[in-house]
Amino acid sequence: MCLVFVCDEDERVLQRQAAPGACPYCGGMIQALDVESQWRFCFLPLYFKTKRRYYCTLCTRRLIVQ
Repeated sequence: MCLVFVCDEDERVLQRQAAPGACPYCGGMIQALDVESQWRFCFLPLYFKTKRRYYCTLCTRRLIVQ
């Protein structure tokens, strides 16, 4: 008897918009992304979470807001 557990995580960008300020590394524009993450277990959705992430448009670094 063999049991196979299939887990998967999906991330999908919901919205993009310009954010105020400039990148502290290169001075480029900052873009805010709303990202929805979804965990699935055997094709059944278990967990949904929406996060806002900030990225620089020039150097493509992920910025952390404190």
